[in-house]
Amino acid sequence: QVQPVESGGGLVQAGGSLRLSCAASRSIFNIEAMGWYRRAPGKQRELVATITSGGSTNYPDSVKGRFTITRDNTKNTVYMQMNSLKPEDTAVYYCNTVPLDWRMAPWGQGTQVTVSS
Repeated sequence: QVQPVESGGGLVQAGGSLRLSCAASRSIFNIEAMGWYRRAPGKQRELVATITSGGSTNYPDSVKGRFTITRDNTKNTVYMQMNSLKPEDTAVYYCNTVPLDWRMAPWGQGTQVTVSS
């Protein structure tokens, strides 16, 4: 399995925006659902956005209305637009399958998002 490649993170002030990208292998991308996960220091990994192959999306309350996940099936790429960022969004963001079962890819390096207050 090939690791996904995440990019687009950075340092932003509270209220700012970032757009993350994740390039995945075709074998992973053909799986029903893909998602963005994040891991903040000292916290467990959290699923923050899910998108199915048909384009249905799901978000936890913590990011609903602020984050938007999309996918480009022709490029095997998943995106996440993050608006109205908060300091508590600071984390390393990764993409992978949903759920994390036998089909999942090895974890990539992720992309660091840091939101200053």
